[in-house]
Amino acid sequence: MTGLGPGSLTWRFFGDTRMALVGPRAAVLQNMLPALGQGVLDHSVFFDETFARVKRSAGPILNTVYGGAEANRTGMKVRDYHTGIKGTMPDGTRYHALDPDTYYWAHATFLDTMLYCVETFIRPLSEAEKRRVYEESKTWYRMYGVSDRVMPEDWESFQAYWKRMLDEEIVAHKTARYGVGYVFKGLPRPKQVPAPVWRAVSPPLNSVARFVTVGGLHPRMRELLGTPWSAADERRYRRFAAAVRGLNRVWPLLPEAVRYVPQARRAFARERRRGGR
Repeated sequence: MTGLGPGSLTWRFFGDTRMALVGPRAAVLQNMLPALGQGVLDHSVFFDETFARVKRSAGPILNTVYGGAEANRTGMKVRDYHTGIKGTMPDGTRYHALDPDTYYWAHATFLDTMLYCVETFIRPLSEAEKRRVYEESKTWYRMYGVSDRVMPEDWESFQAYWKRMLDEEIVAHKTARYGVGYVFKGLPRPKQVPAPVWRAVSPPLNSVARFVTVGGLHPRMRELLGTPWSAADERRYRRFAAAVRGLNRVWPLLPEAVRYVPQARRAFARERRRGGR
């Protein structure tokens, strides 16, 4: 199977550091699917080591996207991490992380987050570009080696799938509530940061985290999670997004180390070396 490459829009956007401005949109959305939220609740260190869990999850996903010749092998490793994540739901039904409905939902949230980030903080996408990104997402998903029977055939079908999931399938699972609740209670202190230092830096960090996290949620997520967000908040968020988009003229002039995460930079360097042969 041919993976993604430097000509893809996914390569251009998924490793862009502006993705951080979306906050934990994908992670919270994932955990709003009952089976996935239950799996995290039962098997993850998310509640004890929030930052560590996010870091461990993001790295392999990025390595799959930017893995080049190794992308399929990396995708299979990501899949295999989930082999033992299974158990029983509160209603007695069974769940497994590798159930195609569950696994595809997790993938779909990354696609949604990338599209949301680009259109909010970078630039509008044409319908042709959205279709192109969706086709690339199908290639990306197949790298995991999980059944694609639930994957929508095309962009229009994906839009219908996404609406149905938001309207009918997601819930305010305990794991998702925790994922947004910490920004109101305060971010947990990373173990490597001394307590006095954290007391000094956490108030502004909490304020930014609250604004970015809640602002980046889909309105349906805010509705289900009961997350406060006023019209004034929305206006501030729109002004913030417009200011970030205003940086597009100077963004390409910044060092690549500022613009892209390490996985993307390594992939770009690899392609430049190949081009110089």
